[in-house]
Formats: sequence, C-alpha cells, structure tokens
Amino acid sequence: MKRIILMISLLVSAIASAQIPSVVVENIKGESYQTKSLLEEGTPMIISFWSTSCKPCIRELDAVYDALPDWKEEVDFRVVAVSTDDSRLMAKAKSFAEGRGWGEDFLLLFDKNQDFMRAMNVSVVPHVFVTDGKGKIVYSHTSYVPGNEVELFEAIKKVCGK
Repeated sequence: MKRIILMISLLVSAIASAQIPSVVVENIKGESYQTKSLLEEGTPMIISFWSTSCKPCIRELDAVYDALPDWKEEVDFRVVAVSTDDSRLMAKAKSFAEGRGWGEDFLLLFDKNQDFMRAMNVSVVPHVFVTDGKGKIVYSHTSYVPGNEVELFEAIKKVCGK
C-alpha cells in the first residue's frame, strides 16, 4: 500500500512540475509559432490536443467554446487548441476549426509533425492540460464525457485564485 501511495505521489509531483516545452508548430496562417511564446502573456491556459477524426475532441472543444463567454466574465485565461492532424490533413483541420468558429476565441495551432504532442507526452486525443500563467501544468485529463469542461473551468478558477 505504501508503495502505491509513493508511486501516485511521484506521478502527481511529476505532472505538477511539468512545463510547456519549446517546440515549433504552425498557426492558422501557416506561420511558424514557438510554443514557448504561449507563456509571454502570463495568463493561465487550457491546452487541448485534438484531431478532426476525434469525435470526443470536437464535443469537448465545442462545449468549451459554448461556455467560454460566461467563463471569461469570471476569470482571465486562454484556450489553445492544438490540431494533431498530419500535414496531409492540415488544410482540412484549419477549415474545420474555422468553420466551427473556434478561431474567434481560441488560439489555433497545428502540430503536423506531432512534435508538440510528443514533447507533452500526449499519446491519445483528446488530451487537455490546464497551466498556470508560468506554464506549469496543474491539471490534465484524457478522453471526454459531458461535464469534463466543468472540471477544466474549476481548475482554471483555482489557478486564478477564484
């Protein structure tokens, strides 16, 4: 039992000490975007890894998008949606995200070589992280069931001291 508790403690501390890695991806305009620049604004973030073929990813991002106006009234944070679609599907991913309106309120990034995905140890999508303003990961989950977006918002509020 003590061994299990120790392993869980180590895992939690490893997640809590993780930071946003420095990787080059593309923005919606096809320009290079350094992921370390996500930290420049110093605001907490929801970072969601998704793909066009992942229905749970789309449902979760839609739920966050729908709730975002109310959430933004309460706390200051950003949503970063990172497509993991490869270079063959990148045009589809861009038009898909824009068609859903995500580009209006989310920072859309495209990880066509899955470099950012690997650097963040993401093996399945959806995989969502909440970070504080310094890029420290404070919450993470995979998969999606309705209501998970509420957990994300609670994690953001906690980081913001609300």
